[in-house]
Amino acid sequence: MGLVTHLQYPVQKEEDVEEEPEPTNQPPQLPPRNFTPSDVKEGHYGDSSLSDTYLQRLQHLEMSIIPEDHQKAIQEYFRTSICLDAEQVQNGNPNLPCLKKLTMTICKNLNSEISRALPTLEAFQRVLDQQLSPGIGRLRSQGSADSGQSISFRLEQLTKLLYSIEEKAKTAVFESVGYDGGHRRSLIPPVAFEVKSESLGISTKMFLKVDVESGKIYFKKSKDGPEDKFYVHNKILQLVRSQKMHPKLVIVLETEKEKVLRKEFVFDDTKKREGFCQLLQQMKNKHSDKPEPDMITVFVGSWNMGNAGPPQDIKSWFQCKGQGKTRDDTADHIPHDIYVIGTQEGPLGEKEWTDTLKNVLRNITNISFKQVATHTLWNIRIVVLAKPEHENRISHVFSDSVKTGIANTLGNKGAVGVSFMFNGTSFGFVNSHLTSGSEKKHRRNQNYVNILRFLNLGDKKLNPFDITHRFTHLFWLGDLNYRIEFASTEAENIVTKIKQQQYQELLIKDQLNMERDEGKVFLHFDEEDITFAPTYRFERDTREKYAYTKAKATGTKYNLPSWCDRVLRKSYPLVHVVCQSYGCTNDIMTSDHSPVFATFEVGVASQFVSKHDPNSLSEGGIKFMNCVATLFTKSKTKFFIEYHSSCLDKIVKTSEGDNTENSNGSIKVRFGAQVELTPIISDPEYLLDQHVLICVKSIDCDESYGEGCVALRAAEYSYTEFHITLTHHGERTGTLTGGIQLRTSEGKQTEKLYDFIKVEKDDPANSKGKGGDNRFTLHQPIDIANPSYMGVGLKSGYATDKGWSYTMPPKTAPSAGQVGKDLNPGNLSPKKSTHDAPIRSPTGKSSSPIGEDEKPTEMFDNPLYGAMGKSQARSKEQEPQRKEQPTPPDAMFAFPKADGDYERPPVPTPRNRSYTCSEGKPQPSATAALLSVSVKKPVVPSRSEGGAVLATNRPPLPIRSRPGQSEPSKLRDYRDNSELPGKHPKSSKGWPATAQRDAS
Repeated sequence: MGLVTHLQYPVQKEEDVEEEPEPTNQPPQLPPRNFTPSDVKEGHYGDSSLSDTYLQRLQHLEMSIIPEDHQKAIQEYFRTSICLDAEQVQNGNPNLPCLKKLTMTICKNLNSEISRALPTLEAFQRVLDQQLSPGIGRLRSQGSADSGQSISFRLEQLTKLLYSIEEKAKTAVFESVGYDGGHRRSLIPPVAFEVKSESLGISTKMFLKVDVESGKIYFKKSKDGPEDKFYVHNKILQLVRSQKMHPKLVIVLETEKEKVLRKEFVFDDTKKREGFCQLLQQMKNKHSDKPEPDMITVFVGSWNMGNAGPPQDIKSWFQCKGQGKTRDDTADHIPHDIYVIGTQEGPLGEKEWTDTLKNVLRNITNISFKQVATHTLWNIRIVVLAKPEHENRISHVFSDSVKTGIANTLGNKGAVGVSFMFNGTSFGFVNSHLTSGSEKKHRRNQNYVNILRFLNLGDKKLNPFDITHRFTHLFWLGDLNYRIEFASTEAENIVTKIKQQQYQELLIKDQLNMERDEGKVFLHFDEEDITFAPTYRFERDTREKYAYTKAKATGTKYNLPSWCDRVLRKSYPLVHVVCQSYGCTNDIMTSDHSPVFATFEVGVASQFVSKHDPNSLSEGGIKFMNCVATLFTKSKTKFFIEYHSSCLDKIVKTSEGDNTENSNGSIKVRFGAQVELTPIISDPEYLLDQHVLICVKSIDCDESYGEGCVALRAAEYSYTEFHITLTHHGERTGTLTGGIQLRTSEGKQTEKLYDFIKVEKDDPANSKGKGGDNRFTLHQPIDIANPSYMGVGLKSGYATDKGWSYTMPPKTAPSAGQVGKDLNPGNLSPKKSTHDAPIRSPTGKSSSPIGEDEKPTEMFDNPLYGAMGKSQARSKEQEPQRKEQPTPPDAMFAFPKADGDYERPPVPTPRNRSYTCSEGKPQPSATAALLSVSVKKPVVPSRSEGGAVLATNRPPLPIRSRPGQSEPSKLRDYRDNSELPGKHPKSSKGWPATAQRDAS
């Protein structure tokens, strides 16, 4: 049945989909971290006062130019309708339906005119799209744009005005009802875990109930039992993961009598244990009294959409469900702080895709995430979303793109990137779609280099450095298109191995791993171990069958199943970053690629405000000495060093160095003069989180010959030797060795949230006679090797070259008698075995001393994945003798000691040998080898392990120095305050008397 007459005005669809407005210039104030129901007003949430306020403002406006019916509509909205909108928000509907009705009323005639004009304009556009020739088409298109410029400009202004009105109305109503875009309603429900507790050899079933919102953990004998025994968040001192028994966890608690209690539990599996740890971390963060976070979690996702729209449900992607290293179901309700989504071959428009992502995250977390940035290059797009509470913490947002298509002019291949500062930590994200084709790996390598050179992100003052050095944390994601190098006849065999989950045999032939191994691409990047099936090339609408053949006019083309979609990362030395998950989905099947996800736990620095007088001179100092650069060049120019850092008020340059030509064609440059840098703030809380970027430049043309980075944390306790690899545009260009000495003002760092969880290596046979003692004693901290391991899988076998190493003395650990109420939980740590522990970097990977040839010397076992194989024998070049005595550290360049400050450890006399670089010297004589027995073994410290420990009862010859033995030497955390007994008598300045004598 038809209509009697035509409609005068179009009937609008009733939609509850929230239109997200553009952000305003003035971001809202940060919400309190500890939100309680008392923060929300009762009753009508102040609706009447809100209504009165706006009615009073309305009376002071000149309304003569406004139509009478519009005046009445606005007055009616502020009199009654705004209160109805507030009630809707109170009930969980943030869409402000009355405001939408008002705007529809005011724009009624405009809406009708738009409805009449749109079909005509669309038809006209279709005619123009059918170009007769390239020249004619361009002329007509330009003419159309010129003739409609004023109309399009006015429509754009109108659109922005409507968005601004809606945004400000929402802000006013939300604030009046205590509603922050859904954030405060994001409640994590209580979760119960079934565990086993052993007491006197008897295993007992128990239940641990975690209530994040109330900040309590309950110990219950049955699931429905009484909840009378619990501990509040500030009484939970530390979680200690077992390294030998994956589901085991130790909870360190403080009792009412100010004693420390250690309880051991065994979970059903490792994923349950990790879900429990993440919930407790969330609880500690939620109820923290710190104004700023020191750790956040970041979700990174990549998906080649195959020019097909997404399915209705893509929640599994953001909940990290599918294959590989995944999250437990108990962590589903824990939102990440930042979501970075990269897509390739995406068919949706920018706004449509961004709204889709926001709606999915709102359904999962009940949070309306804020858009930080979006950048699109053809069908390559990156979207960055963040929690509303972080809006004031994110600044200096930049985005850019690079085309790497045909002749580097087409954007069908290339990269888009976004960078920003999160308080005092810089982040960079790159989403790339590289050249396809199994045989085109060299072109992919060139794509990577072009992106490094031309992607303009981050601090513009760091011009000598490419994007691999500009950020504290750089994440690279996308369809990198690297394939596995097998013959096409092996296709069926490859599919069989995938079904049997024999990924290791395929990853050996992975082009990306092989190119990284040769140092051609992604130098010093990390990738979590791949434990999921290849993400390309599937038949659409199924994940059971790979479509590895494609019929073309030239014949059959083979696309063997490959790990095209990847996520890699690169961080500054000695920072906290841990991969919690890395895998792909199983249920999103609209494309021939599966979406890939990765989540990271990342330490962040605050925007530090010094407690000292800003007009006073800085008490801090950074001294570089004994710097020697080895450059892989035959240039005859002279060189100097530039030091860049955000903790310096200017760039510092050295005088030119002395060149010496090596027999292998490289140049050794010695920079004899010591360089002292003055930081803008000397507080250790700030300074120890900083890094110094180093650039070796030519005096003739100011051209960079290599860049690197040194962490000030490495010199927290004493003079420290460093060895870094110099790179330029992603290629290795040399090495730089030297020493760094740091002076800070009084004070010490506070506990970090990421120190709440430690890893304990179980070895009862070497527990120094305390195996049966259940009382808690203080042990040495051990670095988090892989704290969020989600299941045993096969390792890729790729050993990562970090590009840096440090040689530091051990620090003194407090005695066990100091454990008590004032104990800093961040300094608690599990028991460490007398057996040698693997060297771990802060990013959770094994690292080892790297020589000039930059070949990793050893590959340590990862106890969470199984053995990597026997360690390789140390090469001759990796224990060289240094000919000259290095300049000793300045004894007067000492830490000022305040009353009540903890004892500073002594500083050892500088070694006569360098253990962190290799000069390619000949094998030392037998006499020299005997003389070197008493010298310490080389070490490469990680974020928590940084020195070698010499036990008093240890034989004179280290085990690893014995012929035919490759057992790793024992490592200690460089932050421990343990000193060698009988070594280095302490001086009044806090430095060893030997060092002072040498300096004099």
